[in-house]
Amino acid sequence: MLKAIFSILLFLITAPLLLALFIKNSYHVERSVVIEQPIGVVFDYIKYLKNQDHYSRWANIDPDMVKAYRGTDAHVGFVSAWSSEHPDVGIGEQEIIGIKPLERIDYELRFIAPFQATEPAYMLTKPIGDTTQVTWGFQGHMNYPMNLTFLFIDFEKQIGGDLQAGLNKLKELLE
Repeated sequence: MLKAIFSILLFLITAPLLLALFIKNSYHVERSVVIEQPIGVVFDYIKYLKNQDHYSRWANIDPDMVKAYRGTDAHVGFVSAWSSEHPDVGIGEQEIIGIKPLERIDYELRFIAPFQATEPAYMLTKPIGDTTQVTWGFQGHMNYPMNLTFLFIDFEKQIGGDLQAGLNKLKELLE
């Protein structure tokens, strides 16, 4: 009887760990919107990281969030930091790590609490006639065995919805 209980316990512990070996450990989410403005107008707005306060869903979750900035906005090296007791916001910072005028802005997101992670994000702009397509993307990963989380949480849907809400708000602001 004791041997059967031990075998069951061993299976319950090792099965998830074995399963995690075969589950992806990263994800990539992108959403896009077309804005009825020329690319110069759109890019000149989104290159300022402080402007995300006007359209990012995450920037508006907690009205008591404390924000701090370092560097010159719209330039490589600019950092926007946040601190919140709201569990969906936490503590972290975002840094502009690359700008290709009228094409791309690359960011590094550094999450400090309630979890620690460093992940890339970006915004792309592409002219479509007199309009501009804006794509907002995010990449993330979970190390083994935490990648088991992918079985229970659809990060593509969850983060994708937040990105799309932000892009829709950006469109509303710029049109």
